Amino acid sequence: MADERQQDTRSRPIASQRRMPAAAALAPVLTGVPAGARALSPGPEDRSPVEPVMTEPADWADVGEALGRPGDMRRFMYHTGLPRRDLTVFSRGIRINPALALGTQVSFVRYADRSTLLMGDAVVTERELQHFSDVLQEYGIMQVGIHKHLLAHEPDVWWVHLHAHSHDPVTVARGLRAAFDRTGTPPAEPTTSSPPVDLDTAAMDAVMGVKGATDGEIYRCAYVRRETVVDGPVILPPGLGATSSVNFQPLGGGRAALSGGLVVIAEEVRAVLMALRRGGVELVEVHHHNRTDEPRLFFVHYWADGDAVRLAQAIRRAVDTTNVVPMPGGAG
Repeated sequence: MADERQQDTRSRPIASQRRMPAAAALAPVLTGVPAGARALSPGPEDRSPVEPVMTEPADWADVGEALGRPGDMRRFMYHTGLPRRDLTVFSRGIRINPALALGTQVSFVRYADRSTLLMGDAVVTERELQHFSDVLQEYGIMQVGIHKHLLAHEPDVWWVHLHAHSHDPVTVARGLRAAFDRTGTPPAEPTTSSPPVDLDTAAMDAVMGVKGATDGEIYRCAYVRRETVVDGPVILPPGLGATSSVNFQPLGGGRAALSGGLVVIAEEVRAVLMALRRGGVELVEVHHHNRTDEPRLFFVHYWADGDAVRLAQAIRRAVDTTNVVPMPGGAG
């Protein structure tokens, strides 16, 4: 089992066989986009994908100042979480904890060529969506997904996946702040220790085969793809854009609401959907987060509520149809 926990980087050759998009396809389509925010050309087809590099919090001080919200380091990523604590959302009659499925978050990664990749998810109301999108486009920040994570929920909420690759992360951060300012997204709060959740987490860990972690009142487990994943000219570090997340919100009496996303390749989609339905888990969405990833990744969002250990058993059967390993260092 120890060997399986190491990420498998022996995937098929990537750089020479993948068709790179033309630079024109990556460039912002609106005039007046700040020059530093323009997307980078992927360069010659035979260029090897660029590796991420480790950074320190001090390396992101100007980004944090421009974003106007504090962040923290998560392995290769400078991460800022902005849960929509301002929203009261119900799905299937259950009030959704912001940490379960209402978590706006953005991550910056530095690369060996000194470029920076932004990837993130933004939770916006239907009234906020259009103006939020307009500001992103002004700053050359791409929307690579607009979709749902929840069924039958009120008010109407959309999830927007964000992407920008440039040599000017400060301009990107300013664009994010300007876009968030068109929404009711509250400022980030300092990270605090989470109390134990009201669930049999030992039994759930045994079922899931991974040590979960608490996030506020939510218990989450995470897995990453074994393959090395490339998006355009860069390698995505584990935990960025290729993570399967399993999130439990306690409902009392050992029950939980289950929500999250499984990251799968095309050959796994059918098996995952079948395993979820056979386990009584409802299907919400199947979509992409990236435009140029290799291998091509799909994200399957799901929902269920019931006995937490039984839900863990159902979702584990779906996870086992995919080529993943537990997230290095746990779910945090």
